[in-house]
Amino acid sequence: MSKVQDPVLREGTESPQALKRRQARQLFALSAGHALEWYDWAMFGLLSVYLGQAFFPAESVVAATLNSLAVFAVGFVVRPIGGVFLGLVADRLGRRPVMVGAVGITAAASLVIGITPTHETLGIWAGVIVLLCRILQGFSTGIEGSLGAAYGVELVPERPGYVAGFMATFNNLGNMLAPLTALVTTMLIGPEGMAEWGWRVPFILGGLLGFIVLWLRRTLPETLPPVTDGSTAPASGKSAEVWRGVRKYWLSVLAVVFIVGAVQAYNYTWLSGLPSMATGTYNEDPTGVFAVSTTLGGILTVGALVLSRFLDKWNLSRAFVVGRILAIPTIFLVLLYTGDGVGQLAAVMLGGSLVLLLNLTIFSTVANLMIPQQFRGTAVGLGYGIGVALFGGTASYLFVYLRSIDLGALFPVYVATLCAISLVLYLVAKRRNGVFAGK
Repeated sequence: MSKVQDPVLREGTESPQALKRRQARQLFALSAGHALEWYDWAMFGLLSVYLGQAFFPAESVVAATLNSLAVFAVGFVVRPIGGVFLGLVADRLGRRPVMVGAVGITAAASLVIGITPTHETLGIWAGVIVLLCRILQGFSTGIEGSLGAAYGVELVPERPGYVAGFMATFNNLGNMLAPLTALVTTMLIGPEGMAEWGWRVPFILGGLLGFIVLWLRRTLPETLPPVTDGSTAPASGKSAEVWRGVRKYWLSVLAVVFIVGAVQAYNYTWLSGLPSMATGTYNEDPTGVFAVSTTLGGILTVGALVLSRFLDKWNLSRAFVVGRILAIPTIFLVLLYTGDGVGQLAAVMLGGSLVLLLNLTIFSTVANLMIPQQFRGTAVGLGYGIGVALFGGTASYLFVYLRSIDLGALFPVYVATLCAISLVLYLVAKRRNGVFAGK
């Protein structure tokens, strides 16, 4: 049997350098889809002021922005459904087909949003189309973040810190490309052109890039263990057995909900809440706001790449605990932004960037290592989806809304409480159930 046909023999005869190169190629194909997901979701929140006026017009810019952010949140609501359904498929039939299908749906929906006529042309149906696209994206990306991290630690089980940093680099690259695309478009056509039609460019670009990611993922190997007859087909465990495992580790699943939810509430406050409030509430120059967001994305991207070189030399659990503790006081930086210019916005967003970097880099890998491999897709998909839907998807809306009714001081208290709960649940679940290697 040739080396290509027998993956076990291939791994056994590869040099360490060749093995690392192959693993890097596989992680790149996997992480490129993560970059697309984060690009797409960051873009929708970042351009919510334009989307609101185009598809969900209201009596004021702030109201239209809130309408758009509400649709942004709806995409998160369906993520647990997608996470559970597709996670169960991944645990029974394999990781690869699910990851290929999910990125295809995300790309197609992004392209449709970019070419859909506005409310002025289609009336209410324009908003309905965008809403349906967000629902489809929520369903498909409900598994992208959780299963992608699981897939990564299964591809490279001996280096979870490297996987966390490598994949976070591309996650953050997506976050950086979103405001960068908006910044370049705004600089080329001006704020008026951006409001009129330029906001479509990033969505069309995201859709086209998605089909390139599909091509890259076609060669990913399957990591689910083979069936007992010796074939290389993935194990097809019964659904009941998977759910028994999920129930057995219910405390770990609950911990995943808050581990994910707390950091995503922090994350989307920085990625879309602050920029949306700057442009929609305080009428800041959009070019300057996009420049600040792009700088933040650059810090997160480069920082995650640097962390990928060092995380395996540290205790990943200890790094998570330190990062989560630091997030509690740092979230209160949002109170310092009062609409007094882009410089003040930059000080707040960049001031919290390093704490955001550490938390974003490791949270998904930490969550996946709390669940055994045989039902990791379902369990983490469930916990991840609920956490993002309850706390991440609503963060931007809640942040802008509380500020609009002069209760903005409550928001950082809310996020800090989520961080504290996540820390307690993680430590309790880790002590009771332990943690698991990539395989």
